[in-house]
Amino acid sequence: MVRFTVLASGSKGNAAVLSGGRTRILVDCGLSCRELFRRMRLVGEEPETLDAILITHEHSDHVNGLAVTARKLGIPVYFTEGTHRAWMRWLSPRRQMTYAQWLEQTRRQAAERQAEAEVSASDEGEPDETDEAEAFDAEPVPVSPSPGEASELELATGTAFEQDSSRPPSRKEDPSWLPGLEYFAAGEPFEIGDVAISPFTVPHDAADPVGFVFGAEGVRMGFATDLGYVPPNVRAQLQGLDLLLLESNHDLEMLRDGPYPWAVKQRVLSRVGHLSNEAAAEFLEGGYDGQAAYVILAHLSESNNLPELVQVTAERALLGRASLLANKLLLAMQHEPLSSIYF
Repeated sequence: MVRFTVLASGSKGNAAVLSGGRTRILVDCGLSCRELFRRMRLVGEEPETLDAILITHEHSDHVNGLAVTARKLGIPVYFTEGTHRAWMRWLSPRRQMTYAQWLEQTRRQAAERQAEAEVSASDEGEPDETDEAEAFDAEPVPVSPSPGEASELELATGTAFEQDSSRPPSRKEDPSWLPGLEYFAAGEPFEIGDVAISPFTVPHDAADPVGFVFGAEGVRMGFATDLGYVPPNVRAQLQGLDLLLLESNHDLEMLRDGPYPWAVKQRVLSRVGHLSNEAAAEFLEGGYDGQAAYVILAHLSESNNLPELVQVTAERALLGRASLLANKLLLAMQHEPLSSIYF
């Protein structure tokens, strides 16, 4: 049996669960761990049965609960390499120290090296077990800059001095630590257990954003949110599906008259922003083959869209494709999970 459930979709958090055969995958993890587990249990899914987490891109509404959830369950996370790097930068911004702190650290390290050299030169015998244990357990003391402190040289030159990275951070110290990490690349199909996955590039303002086509037990499901337009490569992927999940983010007039700053409006409207209702309808009418049993419209803006507008616009686009077996239209919402779909 194949099962697909959207747990949340929107700018405040995105997550969905895909089950095929004996494999269960969480697609994006934009909810907190506690809320994710609550919603999964609400729809009859047990979090402990998840086998992996699959990430589309690094924006916070898709990864907000990622590290905590992966650690809690002890499961691997699948990224593109570019998305993983961007996620790590977001979680672990470069730490800085003032020139005075850097100078003090340099002097201390030089003194330690000189002392070690003198001990090595004078020590003709083997160290006993106690000495070895003490040396093994010893850890350098990290230099921690005071909040807001900056030297005149740093302020004048714009130079930042990175802290000593000779001691790798522990799990507790490293917010990006994961129990398992796997890379994939757009255009290169792979498998997680019983689920076949074909990732494809989508146009969005992230490091390496992707959509997916999932295959399990003869069922094909397309997953494409967070894209500014539907380019030919995406159109080619979203054919011959049993389920299509597609973004329908905003109404153009509501966005233009809405509360967002102009710069944000430009970003949303750009070719690396989000699909409007009209753009989604254009694809459904002219670029989609009309074969999917279910069409799910997702990532609806709470500020710049209305479910009624999404529904009407999409229904008009699908009017000529009416079928008893295809194109059942559903809307994925932010604050409650969508009923599970079974194949």
